[in-house]
Amino acid sequence: MKKQMAVAVGLAVSGLLSPLAYAKTTLTVYTALEADQVKDYKEAFEKVNPDIEIRWVRESTGIITAKLLSEKNRPQADAVWGLAATSLMILDQQGMLQAYAPKGVEKLSPQFVDKARPPKWTGMDVWAATICFNTVEAAKKNLPRPESWADLLKPVYKGQIVMPHPASSGTGYLDVSAWLQMMGEKQGWDYMDKLHVNMAQYVHSGSKPCKMAATGEFPIGISFEYRGAELKAQGAPIDLIYPKEGLGWDLEATAIIKGTRNLEAAKKLADFSASLPAMQQYEKNYAVLAMPGVAKQNPYIPVDYAKRLSKNNFSWAAKNRDAILQEWSRRYESKAAAKN
Repeated sequence: MKKQMAVAVGLAVSGLLSPLAYAKTTLTVYTALEADQVKDYKEAFEKVNPDIEIRWVRESTGIITAKLLSEKNRPQADAVWGLAATSLMILDQQGMLQAYAPKGVEKLSPQFVDKARPPKWTGMDVWAATICFNTVEAAKKNLPRPESWADLLKPVYKGQIVMPHPASSGTGYLDVSAWLQMMGEKQGWDYMDKLHVNMAQYVHSGSKPCKMAATGEFPIGISFEYRGAELKAQGAPIDLIYPKEGLGWDLEATAIIKGTRNLEAAKKLADFSASLPAMQQYEKNYAVLAMPGVAKQNPYIPVDYAKRLSKNNFSWAAKNRDAILQEWSRRYESKAAAKN
């Protein structure tokens, strides 16, 4: 290594090589991607952009959203890669996003891209609600298999269900938002009041309820399809249930933070996020992608999965997020797990 450095310094001194050739741009990227995804995404991006190094700041959706908002007047992030579109809409309402049309954005499905021109954010993939049901533990407790959201209200499930806290987790918020949109606000809150009776705990991660179901800690975990399919493929004794009323969902998306000092590097990140190589990374985890024709069928996810997604008014979900979370906390915070 010392010999390589000496050669590089010698070349630089002789004028054959600029010292700047060895300087990398460090791009601070905030994300709510799953922890086991960020390594592969970083490697794929840096392979194409060897002059840029990603420094991740990773947390769950609610925490990353709150962190970005708290830094509004002194942004610390250059870009966001992997955050709920509803969260990015909130940042956009605060004037925090840099408009930019990534190269190849026209190849993405229009419904997965911000409608502003140029767009403020660009979709990556869809993740949606799924019930992880431990068949072994359920048999021990004589619990029937639920087929719908309504089934979860049955008294037999009291204390047997865990789900994500919507203020911490984007998965938790897409559940709450979907119930309110599908059922109407009055009936939606009434549903959650009854579900709360059966709830054992609200945890601060979208994937944790499925992990808890997989290990038998609780027989039922409301989570999302990617984590459930992965755990089932690994041999966990779980069934994945897609409630017949419809699945709450959100988009993971990418955006540039306005005021970044590394705008050109951030644009390269946005370009990559919308590219085929990036979509091939997303395809390893998700069944519905922003770029048509890339996703492959997962044996644990229904062929008609996209048709099971509920109607979702992203603008409504973003606009009303604070009020919904405040009301949710007033009603149900008593069963929230302690934060680590």
